[in-house]
Amino acid sequence: MATVETPRTEVRAEAKYVRTAPRKAQLVAEQIRGRTVPEARTILAFMARDAARDMEKVLNSAVANAEANHGLVGDELIVSAAYAGAGPTLKRWRARARGRVARIRKRTCHITIRLARADGSDLPEARAPLAATVAPEAPAEGTEKPKRARKKPEVAETTEAPAAEEKPKARPKRAAKPKAEADEAPAEKPKRAPRKKKTDEGEGS
Repeated sequence: MATVETPRTEVRAEAKYVRTAPRKAQLVAEQIRGRTVPEARTILAFMARDAARDMEKVLNSAVANAEANHGLVGDELIVSAAYAGAGPTLKRWRARARGRVARIRKRTCHITIRLARADGSDLPEARAPLAATVAPEAPAEGTEKPKRARKKPEVAETTEAPAAEEKPKARPKRAAKPKAEADEAPAEKPKRAPRKKKTDEGEGS
């Protein structure tokens, strides 16, 4: 069956896994839904909620998509849809009394913003990428690029025979030390004379 392509009427931008609770992001999305792009930017700039900073980034991305891909003017568009869906929840815990723990849930969300024309007309066709439109020029038939000749290194021709390599001179051997004769006996040390014992004089009889 042949598929019929329906014309696009909206430009979309999406941010996934934003570290904001979907309930808090949804409160911000309700404030800009149905407004023009300049009004939505003004509301987000003066809103005190942290989710407004993430919503503003997604809005700027959607405006950039409309201007770059379809050649539209961002200030002439309106926010046709803005919503935040629930993402995966990160599980954490905190130590409490008596060895117990308290559960912490860190919520994430997926923010989506759609832009459309104020009159509801279709968007122009998306522009082709620049690399696809500019094709490289093909060389004319019968013309080939001249190949560069590689130059060989010039070697000077010499007729003289190479000189014989001189071998290093051997070091003279050291004279061997004369060994002590085995027959000679070691000299004996003189013995000391025995000490005389002292006698106690004047001992009583």
